[in-house]
Amino acid sequence: MDKWLQLLVTGIIMGSVYALIALGFVTIYRSSRIVNMAQGSFVMFGALFCFSMFMELGLPYWLSGIIGVALVVALAVVMYAVVLKPVLKISLVSMILCTVALSLLFENLALVKYGGYTKQIPGFTGDGAFDVGGIKVFWQGLWMVGIMVVILVILYFLNNHTLMGKRMTATATNPVAASLVGINVNRMIMIAFGMSAIIGAIGGIAISQYVGGINYAAGGLYGSMGFIAAVLGGWGSSTGAVVGSLALGIAQSLATGVVPAGYKNVVAFVILLIVLYFRPQGLLGTKVPEGEV
Repeated sequence: MDKWLQLLVTGIIMGSVYALIALGFVTIYRSSRIVNMAQGSFVMFGALFCFSMFMELGLPYWLSGIIGVALVVALAVVMYAVVLKPVLKISLVSMILCTVALSLLFENLALVKYGGYTKQIPGFTGDGAFDVGGIKVFWQGLWMVGIMVVILVILYFLNNHTLMGKRMTATATNPVAASLVGINVNRMIMIAFGMSAIIGAIGGIAISQYVGGINYAAGGLYGSMGFIAAVLGGWGSSTGAVVGSLALGIAQSLATGVVPAGYKNVVAFVILLIVLYFRPQGLLGTKVPEGEV
């Protein structure tokens, strides 16, 4: 029983990691209908930029994190303005292919700068853990769960109780009508990319210590898991992204009690195929972005 409870706790923590990535996917999609397959790169660069500021330049940890997040936001805004904005009106396929190409480009740039080895930054309160009835819980894992909850609450109030949230939803629902009533569509999409970059970068900094470090290929891996979680929960719903992420993390973790741990990613893709076949709208049934989460 202790074994399965430990796997459950691990699954919840990893689900929180996936949620920070899935929320980034949903944030952009709710405002622009853009499926950003480079979302995982925001996670990777968040951790690597913070590593550079802290370990290479010797800046304080808190300042390194702020600069790392700011650099990722700048990268996301430039990415949209230079690459995605010109192809936004061409076709959905072209836009997705551009984000895939950007993801590969970012991976190779990270490989050139940081090499193939993992880079790890310290946990927010060290790497310690405590026992609860024989179950080991890492402090950094609690930080990740807490950050996920805080971000979900912020997104809820933003989308439901602020004018900017309504404008972002209107931009995704009908950009032409939104533009006619005076909403700056490009600004709303750029803000969405910035918010998504903040979520992803914070997630990368938070998970670096827990997963044993981040390398150049981490963006593709965690981006895939976040994408699967967003599909599982239902596109357009922040709550759905969290529910899907927790379900995916728990399913993967419990599966390692039966099959070798190396197959846990196979479990994720099997779940994706099953969901797309039987319930393509996701667990919460969200088909289009709505005002609520």
